[in-house]
This record gives sequence, structure tokens and C-alpha cells, in this order.
Amino acid sequence: MSLDRLIEKIEQTQNPTVAGLDPKLDYVPEFIRRKCFEKYGETLKGAAKALLEFNKGLIDALYDIVPAVKPQAAYYEMYGAAGVKTLYKTQEYARSKGMYVITDAKRNDIGTTMEAYAVAHLGRVKVGNTEIEPFLGDALTVNGYLGSDGIKPLLKVCSDNDKGIFVLVKTSNPSSGELQDRLIDGEPVYEVMGKMCENWGRELSGVYGYSGVGAVVGATYPEQIKRLRALLPETFFLIPGYGAQGASAADIAGAFDKNGLGGIVNSSRGIMCAYQKQKCSEHEFAEAARREAIRMRDEIMSFVGKITING
Repeated sequence: MSLDRLIEKIEQTQNPTVAGLDPKLDYVPEFIRRKCFEKYGETLKGAAKALLEFNKGLIDALYDIVPAVKPQAAYYEMYGAAGVKTLYKTQEYARSKGMYVITDAKRNDIGTTMEAYAVAHLGRVKVGNTEIEPFLGDALTVNGYLGSDGIKPLLKVCSDNDKGIFVLVKTSNPSSGELQDRLIDGEPVYEVMGKMCENWGRELSGVYGYSGVGAVVGATYPEQIKRLRALLPETFFLIPGYGAQGASAADIAGAFDKNGLGGIVNSSRGIMCAYQKQKCSEHEFAEAARREAIRMRDEIMSFVGKITING
């Protein structure tokens, strides 16, 4: 099962973190932008090539210490067809380095439309007699608020192709409570959704106690993380909100079980833009990203403790 492979990478690296690759051109060092614009002009292709070179530099610096990357599709789609190609090439490069790839696209629909999203991002499409993998993610973020009609089409594709999903449950944004904290028969909506994830996950059971249906649970709500961990013992958490959104390592400690498993913590701008925060040369962007990734790992591990899959 796909999330088993993620858990194995986390244990191997002793690092429950994922680097979010959400690049804006402003984040890309000027020397990379200049080089790409000189070759391709100030075009969508030039922008996309700059993003790809930036991403490759980051992956080269991180792949041996960070188990996963999480490219957010919107940051690539905004550059049109050239940007979507860069998303694919980023996934391909990360996979070639042995990293687990979480595509952050938050897809949501029902029936055959959701089947199409599932095949695009997690499966294979048949072209004549040939089957082709359109994108190269190992897992996909999805929105479950259309109910089971929007999730069940994913489960067979995940089972057939060894892939996983992360369903939005309690998101990290400030206004998430406008809907997610509302009560249904005395129970918050996010808890209802979390329990649905636990039930869906029974179709994708894993060998380390966690299913292939994970949950997105924001680090900015530490009490809810603790509550959801108690309610959802077989659901693995993808945890945004650390760093730039204000959450600390202490805030996410409740996501982890006695073996140090249970979640993976995302940092995007904190890692990508580390060279700006550290005020070092832009030519050292990759080295700065690695330093920040190590600092983040060490801070989180001070709360998590040793990670073991045989405990």
C-alpha cells in the first residue's frame, strides 16, 4: 500500500516532514530567472523552465534527508501547458531520487468525472493498446465534502495502482471553522469527516497500522490534532501550517503515536525561501534549503522521538 512506502521512507530518514514545492517566480533566484528568460524569453515556457531548475536544485539538496515532496498543482497550472509539463517533470525528478510524491491538487467531483481525476493523478490511461501514467504522484490530496460519491471512485484506482489519498478534514486556514467546526448532532463536521476517512481506509489497509486514506489536519489547531489522533487510530495525517503559517513543532506533537508514526509535516516557503530568510547568496539557495530542512527535522524529532515501524 502506497502510504506504507511513505512510512518506510520516514523511518529510513528519521524525518516525518515533506517539502512543499509551491514555487512562485519571486521565490526563484534571479540568476535562474535571468538565464531562462535569456534562452526562452519572458514567456510561460521561460517561467516554467525557471521553476523546474529551481525545483531540481531543491530536490538535489533534500532527497537524502527529506522523504517526500508535495508540489501544489496550482503553482504550475498558472503557467499554462508549460507549467503543467514542469509539474510532471518535477514529479519525475523527485521519483528518480527515491522521494515519495504527494500531488496537492484537492480534486473533488463525483462519478465518472472523479474517476477521470483519479486516473489522471493516480492511475494509468489506456491509449490504444498502451497504458500510460499521465502524472507521477504517489498520493493525491482530495476534498471529501461531496461525500462518498467523490471518494469511492478513487479507492479502486488506489488499490489497483498502489497509490494513496489525503482527504481534507481540519484545514489549517483561519476560516476553516466557519464550516468544519459546525456541529452535526453535537459532533463537529471535521470529526464526522475524519470518521468517514477511517471507514474509507478499511478498503486500503496497510501493514504498519495506517490505511491508504489519510487526512489533512492543520498544525494550527493542536487540540483538534490530539482529538483526531485519538478518534482515528488508522488514519495517517498530512499536516500543513508549520512555520510560515505560525504553528510550531510543539503544536503537532499530538499527531504522532508511541512509535513516532502518524503524520508528515509540510513546510513550503520555509524551505524554498530559506536563502532569503538566511540572507545568504541566492546561489546558495539549495544549501540554505537543506539547512532549514535539517533544522525543521531536528526540532520536530525532539518532540516525536525515535521513529520505528517494528514497535
